[in-house]
Amino acid sequence: MTQVCISRIATATPPHDVHESFAAYVIGSVKNDRTRALLRHMAQRSGIDHRFSFVKVDGETATGSVDGHTLFGSAGFPATRERMEIFELFAPRLLRCALDKLALSEDERKDIGHVIVTCCTGLYAPGLDFAAVEHLQLDPGTERTMVGFMGCYAAINGLKLARHIVRSQPERSVLMINLELCSLHLQETEEIEKILSFLLFGDGCAASLIRADSHGIALDRFRAIEVPNTRDLIRWRIGDAGFDMELSSKVPGELRKALREYASDLNPNGDIELWAVHPGGRSILDAVGAGLELEPEKLAVSRSILKNFGNMSSATVMFVMEQLMRTATPGQRGCGISFGPGLTAETMSFHVA
Repeated sequence: MTQVCISRIATATPPHDVHESFAAYVIGSVKNDRTRALLRHMAQRSGIDHRFSFVKVDGETATGSVDGHTLFGSAGFPATRERMEIFELFAPRLLRCALDKLALSEDERKDIGHVIVTCCTGLYAPGLDFAAVEHLQLDPGTERTMVGFMGCYAAINGLKLARHIVRSQPERSVLMINLELCSLHLQETEEIEKILSFLLFGDGCAASLIRADSHGIALDRFRAIEVPNTRDLIRWRIGDAGFDMELSSKVPGELRKALREYASDLNPNGDIELWAVHPGGRSILDAVGAGLELEPEKLAVSRSILKNFGNMSSATVMFVMEQLMRTATPGQRGCGISFGPGLTAETMSFHVA
């Protein structure tokens, strides 16, 4: 049977580190003093030091950036149409940056037969799939698939699809792109759970080459774990003033219980050394550690990505995978997990080829 591997991953972020300025802006917009104090405390305990965006709300706005004070000013937050216009302007720039860092050779480009794009924060057509084909000068007949609006676990589903494609056409490679501009969906609200989500999310892009290979991260098995009676805990809908996120504080507790139940299935032989866990937030990682009874160092890479980039939705777990690949050694076994609407954990077993 064909061994399908992630051969290479490259990542990119927008130019502005906005975590402190975004947090100050969001917290400062809240009218209630007690709520502001609580949010300030939560921001300090978030485990996040840096997040990146094309939107800048602190200091002079450089050319090629969005003035956050104008975008989210007192005249009223922008409608969804304006946010999508900004997405269409900046998302291809971030895409091209990640693709350039992937540094595909001419032969590698010729072998690509399929492009997969995951995104839940913006859409337009012809979209990012066409932009990737054009930028890399791929065959215009390259097949393309958009995995849309699945949220943070979309990359795992993209890898699952890529594995099916390569196993059916071992001579062809798949280019997967995970791109999110979460910062475009900041909204004016006094709802504390919504405000907390604005203190978590950042922007980023990952590009990966998946192919039949004897080296890299070999994709072994996939499994979706749906937590019963939790459909209302994570919701992501298109509203008139951006995309509306509902993220319940009950999510970590439900994940902890579910993962405790499935721990033996995810690590049946007790030999998993590499844990590529989506850092949805500090409380999410705490819940995973408790549910799977992991030693703290097993989640060190996930916590590092959270600290330095925040939650970038579908791109985040690939940032974790990229960092793991730098130090992984042949023979090590691993498990990738991402969480999202459903409430669902999408999981992936892998090994270092």
